Amino acid sequence: MSCEAAQLEEYEVLKSIYEGDERFKAVDERTFQYKVGETDSKHSFLIEIRWGSDYPNNRPSVNLDAFYNNHIVNEVKEEVVRQVLQEAEENLGSAMTYTMIEWVKDNVESLMANQPQTTQIDEMTIAANSMDINSNVQTTTTSKEKKLQLSKAQKRKMLDYFDSKGERPRGWDWVDVVKHLSQTGHSEALDTQPVTS
Repeated sequence: MSCEAAQLEEYEVLKSIYEGDERFKAVDERTFQYKVGETDSKHSFLIEIRWGSDYPNNRPSVNLDAFYNNHIVNEVKEEVVRQVLQEAEENLGSAMTYTMIEWVKDNVESLMANQPQTTQIDEMTIAANSMDINSNVQTTTTSKEKKLQLSKAQKRKMLDYFDSKGERPRGWDWVDVVKHLSQTGHSEALDTQPVTS
Protein backbone atom coordinates (compact mmCIF):
# COMPACT_ATOMS: atom_id res chain seq x y z
CA MET A 1 0.00 0.00 0.00
CA SER A 2 1.37 3.41 -0.97
CA CYS A 3 1.90 6.19 1.57
CA GLU A 4 -0.93 8.32 0.10
CA ALA A 5 -3.40 5.45 0.32
CA ALA A 6 -2.35 4.64 3.90
CA GLN A 7 -2.70 8.32 4.85
CA LEU A 8 -6.15 8.60 3.26
CA GLU A 9 -7.32 5.45 5.04
CA GLU A 10 -5.97 6.63 8.42
CA TYR A 11 -7.52 10.08 7.88
CA GLU A 12 -10.96 8.49 7.40
CA VAL A 13 -10.45 6.24 10.44
CA LEU A 14 -9.42 9.20 12.65
CA LYS A 15 -12.44 11.22 11.52
CA SER A 16 -14.76 8.34 12.41
CA ILE A 17 -13.10 7.61 15.78
CA TYR A 18 -13.01 11.22 16.97
CA GLU A 19 -16.35 12.28 15.46
CA GLY A 20 -18.12 14.42 18.07
CA ASP A 21 -14.98 14.79 20.22
CA GLU A 22 -14.52 18.55 20.67
CA ARG A 23 -10.89 18.08 21.69
CA PHE A 24 -9.90 16.66 18.29
CA LYS A 25 -9.45 18.86 15.22
CA ALA A 26 -8.37 17.87 11.73
CA VAL A 27 -6.67 21.05 10.49
CA ASP A 28 -6.21 19.50 7.05
CA GLU A 29 -5.71 16.01 5.62
CA ARG A 30 -2.22 15.78 7.11
CA THR A 31 -2.38 17.90 10.28
CA PHE A 32 -4.24 17.01 13.48
CA GLN A 33 -4.57 18.69 16.85
CA TYR A 34 -5.75 17.23 20.13
CA LYS A 35 -6.32 19.07 23.42
CA VAL A 36 -5.11 16.95 26.32
CA GLY A 37 -6.18 17.50 29.94
CA GLU A 38 -8.87 19.63 31.54
CA THR A 39 -9.55 22.94 29.80
CA ASP A 40 -7.87 25.93 31.51
CA SER A 41 -5.80 23.61 33.69
CA LYS A 42 -2.08 24.18 34.13
CA HIS A 43 -1.55 20.61 32.90
CA SER A 44 -3.59 20.86 29.71
CA PHE A 45 -1.94 21.34 26.34
CA LEU A 46 -2.61 21.16 22.61
CA ILE A 47 -0.53 18.66 20.68
CA GLU A 48 -0.19 18.94 16.91
CA ILE A 49 0.76 15.99 14.74
CA ARG A 50 1.70 16.65 11.10
CA TRP A 51 2.32 13.88 8.58
CA GLY A 52 5.10 14.14 6.04
CA SER A 53 4.76 12.83 2.48
CA ASP A 54 6.42 9.51 3.48
CA TYR A 55 4.25 8.86 6.57
CA PRO A 56 3.75 6.14 8.02
CA ASN A 57 7.15 4.85 6.89
CA ASN A 58 8.74 7.82 8.70
CA ARG A 59 7.54 9.40 11.93
CA PRO A 60 5.34 12.51 11.81
CA SER A 61 6.39 15.88 13.18
CA VAL A 62 5.03 16.75 16.62
CA ASN A 63 4.91 20.19 18.16
CA LEU A 64 3.43 22.15 21.05
CA ASP A 65 3.85 25.59 19.44
CA ALA A 66 0.16 26.56 19.61
CA PHE A 67 -0.77 29.75 21.47
CA TYR A 68 -2.82 27.62 23.87
CA ASN A 69 0.48 26.18 25.19
CA ASN A 70 2.05 29.48 26.27
CA HIS A 71 1.67 28.53 29.94
CA ILE A 72 3.96 25.51 29.52
CA VAL A 73 7.67 26.02 30.11
CA ASN A 74 9.99 25.17 27.20
CA GLU A 75 11.75 22.30 28.99
CA VAL A 76 8.43 20.50 29.49
CA LYS A 77 7.44 21.10 25.85
CA GLU A 78 10.72 19.64 24.63
CA GLU A 79 10.37 16.60 26.90
CA VAL A 80 6.79 15.93 25.75
CA VAL A 81 7.79 16.14 22.08
CA ARG A 82 10.81 13.88 22.68
CA GLN A 83 8.74 11.19 24.41
CA VAL A 84 5.94 11.30 21.82
CA LEU A 85 8.44 10.97 18.98
CA GLN A 86 10.05 8.05 20.83
CA GLU A 87 6.62 6.39 20.96
CA ALA A 88 6.26 7.06 17.21
CA GLU A 89 9.58 5.30 16.51
CA GLU A 90 8.15 2.09 17.99
CA ASN A 91 5.20 2.16 15.55
CA LEU A 92 6.98 2.97 12.27
CA GLY A 93 5.36 1.42 9.20
CA SER A 94 1.85 1.38 10.63
CA ALA A 95 -0.87 3.92 11.34
CA MET A 96 0.26 5.58 14.57
CA THR A 97 -1.60 8.89 15.07
CA TYR A 98 -4.39 7.32 17.14
CA THR A 99 -1.81 5.37 19.17
CA MET A 100 0.22 8.53 19.82
CA ILE A 101 -2.82 10.56 20.93
CA GLU A 102 -4.04 7.80 23.24
CA TRP A 103 -0.52 7.35 24.68
CA VAL A 104 -0.35 11.08 25.46
CA LYS A 105 -3.81 10.98 27.09
CA ASP A 106 -2.77 8.02 29.26
CA ASN A 107 0.56 9.58 30.29
CA VAL A 108 -0.42 13.24 30.71
CA GLU A 109 0.45 13.26 34.43
CA SER A 110 3.97 11.92 33.94
CA LEU A 111 4.54 14.17 30.91
CA MET A 112 3.55 17.29 32.88
CA ALA A 113 5.25 16.32 36.13
CA ASN A 114 7.95 19.00 35.73
CA GLN A 115 5.46 21.77 34.89
CA PRO A 116 5.42 24.32 37.75
CA GLN A 117 2.06 25.22 39.25
CA THR A 118 2.63 28.91 38.55
CA THR A 119 4.90 30.48 35.98
CA GLN A 120 6.65 33.85 36.06
CA ILE A 121 3.99 35.30 33.76
CA ASP A 122 1.26 34.24 36.20
CA GLU A 123 3.15 35.77 39.12
CA MET A 124 3.64 39.06 37.25
CA THR A 125 -0.07 39.14 36.32
CA ILE A 126 -1.08 38.56 39.95
CA ALA A 127 1.31 41.31 41.12
CA ALA A 128 0.02 43.76 38.50
CA ASN A 129 -3.59 43.02 39.41
CA SER A 130 -2.92 43.57 43.11
CA MET A 131 -1.23 46.91 42.34
CA ASP A 132 -4.29 47.99 40.31
CA ILE A 133 -6.61 47.04 43.16
CA ASN A 134 -4.52 48.94 45.71
CA SER A 135 -4.36 52.07 43.54
CA ASN A 136 -8.14 51.94 42.95
CA VAL A 137 -8.77 51.71 46.71
CA GLN A 138 -6.55 54.74 47.35
CA THR A 139 -8.22 56.91 44.70
CA THR A 140 -11.73 56.12 45.92
CA THR A 141 -10.93 56.94 49.52
CA THR A 142 -9.24 60.26 48.76
CA SER A 143 -11.87 61.65 46.39
CA LYS A 144 -15.11 62.69 48.03
CA GLU A 145 -18.39 62.70 46.23
CA LYS A 146 -19.28 66.21 45.12
CA LYS A 147 -22.67 67.48 46.10
CA LEU A 148 -24.78 69.04 43.37
CA GLN A 149 -25.02 72.75 44.20
CA LEU A 150 -27.91 74.66 42.66
CA SER A 151 -28.79 78.32 42.85
CA LYS A 152 -32.15 79.45 44.29
CA ALA A 153 -33.52 80.12 40.81
CA GLN A 154 -32.52 76.63 39.66
CA LYS A 155 -34.16 75.08 42.72
CA ARG A 156 -37.41 77.03 42.10
CA LYS A 157 -37.47 75.96 38.48
CA MET A 158 -36.93 72.39 39.53
CA LEU A 159 -39.89 72.62 41.92
CA ASP A 160 -42.07 73.78 39.03
CA TYR A 161 -41.35 70.53 37.19
CA PHE A 162 -42.18 68.23 40.11
CA ASP A 163 -45.11 67.93 42.52
CA SER A 164 -44.87 67.56 46.30
CA LYS A 165 -44.00 63.86 46.03
CA GLY A 166 -41.05 64.50 43.74
CA GLU A 167 -42.88 63.17 40.68
CA ARG A 168 -43.77 64.96 37.50
CA PRO A 169 -47.43 66.01 37.26
CA ARG A 170 -49.89 63.93 35.27
CA GLY A 171 -49.85 64.82 31.58
CA TRP A 172 -46.48 66.61 31.58
CA ASP A 173 -45.49 64.90 28.32
CA TRP A 174 -48.86 65.04 26.56
CA VAL A 175 -48.98 66.69 23.20
CA ASP A 176 -51.32 69.64 22.70
CA VAL A 177 -53.49 68.28 19.89
CA VAL A 178 -54.57 71.65 18.48
CA LYS A 179 -51.00 72.99 18.49
CA HIS A 180 -49.73 69.80 16.88
CA LEU A 181 -52.31 69.89 14.09
CA SER A 182 -51.67 73.57 13.40
CA GLN A 183 -47.95 72.84 12.98
CA THR A 184 -48.36 69.79 10.74
CA GLY A 185 -51.04 71.30 8.51
CA HIS A 186 -53.93 69.52 6.95
CA SER A 187 -53.69 66.73 4.40
CA GLU A 188 -55.15 67.06 0.92
CA ALA A 189 -56.91 63.72 1.30
CA LEU A 190 -59.28 65.36 3.76
CA ASP A 191 -60.10 68.18 1.29
CA THR A 192 -61.17 65.84 -1.53
CA GLN A 193 -63.77 63.94 0.49
CA PRO A 194 -67.26 65.44 0.35
CA VAL A 195 -68.74 66.59 3.62
CA THR A 196 -72.17 65.20 4.36
CA SER A 197 -74.28 66.76 7.00
